Formats: sequence, structure tokens, C-alpha cells
Amino acid sequence: MVGHGEIRVVHRGGSKLHFRAPTISADSCFLACASGDCVKVFSTSTEECIHHLRGHTDLVTGTLLRPSNHLQLYSCSLDGTIRLWDFTDGILIKTFVVNLPIYSMVASAKHEGVVFVVTPTHGDKRSGLFQLVAVQLPPSPQQQGEVLDLSAVIDDVSSNPAATAFGREGEFIASVKGSRLEVYFFRKEKSFRFSLKENNEKNKKNTFTCVACHPKDDCIVVFNLMMTLLLLLFILRRNLNQKKEYTYLTLHWHHAAVSSLCFTPQGTNLLSGGVESVLVQWRYKQENQKDFLPRLGGAITHISVSPDGVLFCTSHSDNKITVIKNNVKVSAVIQGLVKGERVRTDLLVDPRSKVLVLNGRPGHLQFYSLQRDKLLYNLDIVQQEFIHEDGLQQFEVVHAAFNSSGNWLATVEERQQKSADVELHLKLWAFQEQTQSSWFFWQFHPDWAPHEAQVTALSFCPSADHQTTMLVSTSKDGHFKAWAAGSDTEGPSWSCDFVGTYHGLVPERCCFSADGSLLAVSFQKVVTLWNPNSWELVTTLSQPPGTIRHLCFGRLSCSKYLLGTTSENLLCCWNLLTCTLEWSTAVETTLLLDDPRSENVAAFSFQEGNTDLFVFKPNEPRPLFSHKAVCSGRVARAVFAPREELLEACEESSQWLNLSQLYFLTPHMDLMTFTTKVEEERLMASSKPLVINDSVAETPFSLLLGKHRRQHENEERVLSGSVEASAPPQGSSAVRELLQTPAHVLPSTSFLCSMFVQSLLVSVTDSRSKNKPVEEEMASDNEEEDSEEEMEPSSRSERAPPPTDSTAAATAVAAPALTKAELRELKRVRRLDLSWLSGVCS
Repeated sequence: MVGHGEIRVVHRGGSKLHFRAPTISADSCFLACASGDCVKVFSTSTEECIHHLRGHTDLVTGTLLRPSNHLQLYSCSLDGTIRLWDFTDGILIKTFVVNLPIYSMVASAKHEGVVFVVTPTHGDKRSGLFQLVAVQLPPSPQQQGEVLDLSAVIDDVSSNPAATAFGREGEFIASVKGSRLEVYFFRKEKSFRFSLKENNEKNKKNTFTCVACHPKDDCIVVFNLMMTLLLLLFILRRNLNQKKEYTYLTLHWHHAAVSSLCFTPQGTNLLSGGVESVLVQWRYKQENQKDFLPRLGGAITHISVSPDGVLFCTSHSDNKITVIKNNVKVSAVIQGLVKGERVRTDLLVDPRSKVLVLNGRPGHLQFYSLQRDKLLYNLDIVQQEFIHEDGLQQFEVVHAAFNSSGNWLATVEERQQKSADVELHLKLWAFQEQTQSSWFFWQFHPDWAPHEAQVTALSFCPSADHQTTMLVSTSKDGHFKAWAAGSDTEGPSWSCDFVGTYHGLVPERCCFSADGSLLAVSFQKVVTLWNPNSWELVTTLSQPPGTIRHLCFGRLSCSKYLLGTTSENLLCCWNLLTCTLEWSTAVETTLLLDDPRSENVAAFSFQEGNTDLFVFKPNEPRPLFSHKAVCSGRVARAVFAPREELLEACEESSQWLNLSQLYFLTPHMDLMTFTTKVEEERLMASSKPLVINDSVAETPFSLLLGKHRRQHENEERVLSGSVEASAPPQGSSAVRELLQTPAHVLPSTSFLCSMFVQSLLVSVTDSRSKNKPVEEEMASDNEEEDSEEEMEPSSRSERAPPPTDSTAAATAVAAPALTKAELRELKRVRRLDLSWLSGVCS
């Protein structure tokens, strides 16, 4: 058995974008939000993810702009650190170690160098008690430093970030918890509490849910669960410290709990939102005037406003962030993996686009890109408006399946009424090859149901010629039906080709062999094999006691085997050639699936509260790979996704990942996968941030003006006195960095044009001015040389015979040209007085 030393379980996608309120940049061009253990930076105009700020080792619990520098961003995490980022370039500037888990964070420009964090009281997470602590960030030049200056501000607070807010430009901070509102004034370092009765007249909980403070005025806004139609507006008076007096105003609109409140930067408007999925904009001191933006999707969980007040952002429970202009119109939608309460369909991979398909919004299927970690689009299956009302039974997509080419998608939607039979629809969706962008569905007559009871399984026949398309569905009505595709004058059509039963038993599962020659249908404790061409019952397979839960055929060299799991915690393997039980083992298997590109089969087993993974081949007695406790709880959905590029792994432990990658959903709806150590290191190397000096973020602007100038100065020093002009550095690294940088990161073209042109020009005047004294020196040397030559006796020329043409040519070829520095040195030597040598020699 091979262990998991070289293979790791990593979080691949689907992190919550709505876990905390997003942070908008000062120019409203970027949006940063916590997503798992990293921070994602999006463009508010293109909706694309620009950077993944990685560095935290635990869940990120908050982000906010640095008050003294709006180009930098703070992030806090449960790992006990606060990190400072240059979010426009994705560079980590500094790490502050607090050594306490941080659940939320707020800051104010009035308190420079201080952030206020919510941490567990005495550092104990299990106590459930939290305190608001002021953290003095040390101005150290080092990239990592430990925070030593901590002081408690409010002892008992809520860990919810919506329960704490600054007021009146940082003069006080308000916090709500339960039925208590506490306000702390920094100038006098005193706090005052306002409490409500625990229960109202209708015996309902009297609890505050969120708070917001006016940025300019003495005003606190809270929402109280006791008055589900009211917003309480507290207007603090200046004599609050003496008489504790206040006036209040109630506002009506919301019929359920409000999750978030937020003022605009100038305090002219108040924004509120909750489960109604409607953004309400109240006019401050003109509360009768309201603006509404309805049908935003899931329930609103957080509201944010940009520092310039141009953009609003709402986070939603369906893992979505909506970017809204200040005229209350939607400008962009950033959608993550939609996480519902459960996934009724299996995890599917679209054969055409290789994207993940599963349940999304109510009544929809979402197409999610695994490579880009982005939702591509939602396919509306139910075609009905979803009504947000508790207890209302609505249609749900419960089954989905693709054919082998990806041209057809089958879906089953059902609605279970309390006092009526189940209502279900079977739809066949054809992909439009002409447009390459839309699906057209074909549905049976609404008055005719494909089955009389709930559908239990769907499976397409993997036809090799792709000419005939067949779908098999099983139902609790005791029948399985085969549906064949045809065509008529109006286009493609489907009809029932065969109806099968077996001794009145209920079919639970069905699957086709890899070549489509056999169909396996499980009827409770019996597995039946059918010939799809003639619909003859080929044979039945006996097995140990228990109802069949899963079925799958072996592939390639293991195509003669059929695997299944039972309710009695048995994993069985039948040999189809001998029609006997090949082997069986006692293991509680919650999920069984085969890799469509290899012989490998994955089995997830639940033991002692955790899920284990076993990867094996049906013809080998030992597993290829095993991993204990891949996650806590039961894994109910998983899929093998084919790789775009084959993984060339030589280790035996990771060869099963060469062709496909295994993804699975945890009980908390997190999408996980298995990756090798080499693959993870390659990914980290590709996303490794730039190395910077002096903790200063290096931007394309500095690359253009700084690095290029330094390079130009170095060239001038090397050439020193050369007047020869060099070619413009068109292939320099600065130009390449500029051209490869996204346009939305660069300054305006008019601002860059003059500096960019100047950087490409060669300074000729400087070189001429430097060479001028050298030329003058050379001229004076020449004059001295001529005078010396005139004073020498003519016998020198007599002693030296005139060179011939051949010797002169040889000398010209052999003697290299002297540089100007060498010429000057030679002339200096010639001017030396060497007459004393004659006396020594005599």
C-alpha cells in the first residue's frame, strides 16, 4: 500500500467570496475580498481576478485599506498575523505577528498606526468570548515583526464584523452584542452601555444584529430583531456623558433580519440589506425618501462603499459580489462557486469545455472553470422565478447527465408537495453548434410524466459512432426506461424505446460499460445485465446481503469487471466472463467512481468521523494509493476531471494522477483536489511575488523611470569617453515590463508619454561636454610633441632606416589601434627626463 507522502490535499476553488465585506480601492478600480486563506483582488470593470495575495496559513477574516496609504491593504487571519500588501502589484510588504487568532478588524485615519481587532478573550477560542483590542503596529523596517503593544478597549464584543463600527471620524467606536449597545469614547477613555429588555411582548428575542455610525455626525444606526420592521436610529447628544440622553427615530421597510448597514463617505445616504436581497438606500434626515435595487440574487450578507462614494458592493449568500454604481444600477457581478445547502446532482465534467457542472442557484446548473476558479455561466433549468419564502416547495434539479460528446444534457427536476404526488420533468438539452454559446431544451408534454415516482438515476449510452444517442432512467415506480433520440420536421425529438422491470423490485442504480455493449441495473439486492441492442436480459449477479448503492464498470484492461457497494458496508467485484464474485471486502464506502481515462477506481470510505480515500485497480489486490482523513465528515460528491496537460510523474504514488485529477466536495461545500509536491511547487513558483528592497513596492512606473535610468548610467560609465551613440534600448527589460503589464494598472498615456520618450533618447550633449577637455588636452599634447621633435637632432632620422612598403603594411596589420587613454599615457612617458640612465650605464 502506497502512502500519501508525495501527494497532498489542497483547496482548489469554491472559497467563500461573501465571508467578509469586500474592500474597494480609493479610485474604485479594484476590489479585494477574503477568500479562504488568501485575498483575491478583482477589477471592478472587467470582473477578472488580477492577483491572489497568498501568505496566510489560515482563514482570512478581514481586509481594509491602510488609512495613511490607500495603495496598500491590511489583511488579518486566524493564523494570528496582520499582513500589509501592495494590492495593485500583488506584493507582500510586511507581516505583523500578533500571536492571537483575529476574527475581524477595523481602523480609522484618526488613529494612525493602530488597528482594532477582535480576538478571543485570554486567547481561548473555546470560551466563545471576544474582546476588542487596539494593536499598535511597530514602524520597523524589517519585513516581519512581532506586535508587543496590545490594549483592550471593550471587553465583551461580538465576533461578527458588522457589530463594530467607528463614528464621527474616529472619535468613538460602537459595538453591539445581544441586547446591549456599547459606545467607547477615545478622548475620555470611557464607555457607555444601552440595554434593551431580553424579550418583547410577543416573547421574541430582543437582539441587535448590526451597527453603523455616521462619519460626520453623532449618529448610530442599529437593527433590532425585536422590531423586524424597524431600523433604530440613535442620535447622540453632546451631553451624553453627563445625562446619557438620546433621541431615536424608527424606520420601516425590512420584514426580516438586516445583515449589514453602511453609510456613504459623506454621510448623505444609509444603505441596508438582508434576506430580501434588496438594497435599500435611505436619505439621511430625509428618511421618507428611499431608493430600491431588488432581485440581486441571494440574501445580502455585507455592504461596502468605496472611499470616493462612486461604487457600492453587496455580498450575497450565493457566493456573489455585486458592484453597484452610486445611481443604484448594477455595473458588474463577481460570481464564485455557488454553494447551496446540498448538491442533488453528481459532480459532472462537460466533455466539450472540460468545466465542472453541478447545482448552483435554485433551479439552475452552474458551469464552473476549474483552471480559472471562476463561474462561467448559469443554465436555468426550471425556468421559473424563485420565491424567497420559508416552507414553500419549489422545483429542484435532482439529476443531470452528459452524453459522451457533450452535445446532449439530460436533467430531471422535481417538486414534492406535502399532500400530493411528486411532480417531475425530464428535459433534454441540445448544445447549439452554430452559436457555440447556448442550450436549447426539448421537453416531453407537460401533462405526461416520464415516471410515476421519483427518478433514482440517469445514464447515457457511450456510443462509439456518436450516431445514436440513448438515455436510461430508473425510478421508484419499479421501471427503468430507455429513451432514444430521433428527428422530425421540427427538429430533434425523443421517444421511449424500452421499459424494463424485474420481479416488481425498485431499480436504484444504472450504468453502461465503456463500449456501450452492456447495461447494468441494480434492483435492490440484485444486479441485472441487459443488452442495449436487443434489450434481452443477459444474466443476473448474486451478491452478499444489502441493497446496491453504487455501480461502475471497469475500463481498458479491467473492462471485464463490475464493481458495486452495498448497504451492508461491502465492496464487491464481479467477473463478467465467469459471472462470479471475484472478491469482496468489508468497508463502508460512501462513494465509488471510475476514471474514464484509465483503469483506476476511487473509493471514499467513512470511518470514525473522517473520510478515507483508496485508489485501486480491480485486477490488483493492493491499492495503488491510500489517504487517511482527507476531510472530516462524509464525502458525497466527487469526479475525475481530465488534465489539459499530462502529468509526467515517475513516482509510483502519483502515477494515478497522470491522466486525470480527482476533485471532491467536503460537507462544508469546499472543492478539494489532490496534487503532487512537484506540481504544487511549480504553481507556487509561477505565482511567486517580485523580490523588493527596502520594503518598497516596485511598480511598472518605477521600472520605467528607475531601472532603465540606472542601466543607462552604467552604460555611460563603461563607455566613459566614447562619443559613439548607442541604439535606443528597445529590447530592455523596462520596456518589456511596460508592454506586458495590464492596461488598467498603468497610469494614463498622456502622463507616461513624455517620460517614456525621454527615457529612450540618448544624451549626446553630456558626452560632448565630457569629451571637450579631453580633446583640449590631446591638442596641447600634440603641440608639445611637435616642439620636442623640432628640437631633437636630425641624426635620429638618419639612424632609423625608412621602412619599406611591406614592413609598413605588416606593422599596420599587426599593431592594434591604441585607445585614447593609452595614447595619453604613452606621451606622458615620452616626456619624462631619462638622462640619468646614461650616467648609470657608463
